[in-house]
Amino acid sequence: MDIKRTDCEAINIELVNKIRPNMPDIKLLDELSEFFKVMGDGTRIRLLWALEQSEMCVGDLAVLLNMTKSAVSHQLKVLKTAKLVRSRKIGKNVYYSLDDHHVHMVFEKALEHICEES
Repeated sequence: MDIKRTDCEAINIELVNKIRPNMPDIKLLDELSEFFKVMGDGTRIRLLWALEQSEMCVGDLAVLLNMTKSAVSHQLKVLKTAKLVRSRKIGKNVYYSLDDHHVHMVFEKALEHICEES
């Protein structure tokens, strides 16, 4: 890891030196940031919530969320590219679901966190 000079000195250099070797690669942290950016859109969150309830096709999602099929498809493509949803085709319909249990857990924990009483 490149160490860049800062404009300050560590208060607890032992702590900094203990943590520094465990710090993930910057590229990995950037990917994590992108993950949260994708999830940071209200429309995509509504889609994820719906898909947490059940596997659904574009038309059903559009009706449920009062959106156009085109808008739903666009957002599903973003979610699929980010590996948050997966699809499977049955006849002419494509059904979407959360990609895996990790997505379910992140969504569930985030929802639980914001629903906590202070």
